[in-house]
Amino acid sequence: MDGYIIATVIKAIVILAVLSALAGFGTYLERKVLAFVQRRLGPMHVGPYGLLQILADGIKLFTKEDFIPSGANKIVFMIAPAITAATAFIALAAVPLLPEFEIFGITVRPIVSDLNIGILFVIAMMGVGLYGPLLAGMAQENKWGIIGSARTAIQFLSYEVVTGLSLLAPIMMVGSLSLIDFNEYQAGGIGNWIIWTQPVAFILFLISGFAETNRTPFDLLENEAEVISGYATEYSGMRWGMFFIGEYTNMITIGFLAALVFLGGFNPLGFIPGGIAIILKVSFFFFLMLWVRAAWPHIRPDQLMWLCWKVLMPLAVINILVTGIVMMV
Repeated sequence: MDGYIIATVIKAIVILAVLSALAGFGTYLERKVLAFVQRRLGPMHVGPYGLLQILADGIKLFTKEDFIPSGANKIVFMIAPAITAATAFIALAAVPLLPEFEIFGITVRPIVSDLNIGILFVIAMMGVGLYGPLLAGMAQENKWGIIGSARTAIQFLSYEVVTGLSLLAPIMMVGSLSLIDFNEYQAGGIGNWIIWTQPVAFILFLISGFAETNRTPFDLLENEAEVISGYATEYSGMRWGMFFIGEYTNMITIGFLAALVFLGGFNPLGFIPGGIAIILKVSFFFFLMLWVRAAWPHIRPDQLMWLCWKVLMPLAVINILVTGIVMMV
């Protein structure tokens, strides 16, 4: 039992360290991808090809003045960013990141906890992340922060429903909520990937994933097109950075879910080993989110709600009904 606890703690620390580093590196990749699409260079001056820009940004976040406005609820104001970052990392606890491997004769399973309700746990924790921006906006004595938190509640709650319904049809096929079982279900090769039998569910999940991670065209929570910054208006320094660490971590989580549920997980892809295959799949989804930001315009809040309740929701319900009928027949 002690060995299990120690192994779990080590896995959690490694995931926390690696994902935090990847979240920082994601900011560099986003700048480079946006620059490439817009025919400019992006970061170039700090280190070779601007690679040390990540370090410079980290130093700035840690050393920038961290103030709390006089009218704010101080306790809630301080806790809110931690909720966003913590729930993003906790959601990864039930996600198998790589296939099993051996090191020094010890078999390592790169999953913190193989829950039999893995998908439900991940969706639930990402949903709890709603309270970070919501409390952040409400803690401020600033109407723009409150408006940002209201947008957060509307957007996250709406698209969480679509996310759950989009995954319900694949769950009916596999008969399990464990992501390990999803991976094993698709072990027969590319022809066994769930995306071929559930293309509608895949598209719905991808769209709702963009909305739940606050990515363009659904970036209405802080909405950079406005002068203010929504729920993050009065935040600075590392507290501000924790919101975006949570955002980039959620992007990686969505990439892993899409790969595990629809694209064969970490099963070998031809001559490509399973570990490299899933990294490539997650990298593709991460790049897709950056590409869409560069190529797609913002939408209005009313368009966001129209798309969710009048288009995506009915499609998700119809897809579930069709899947159930086909399985019964």
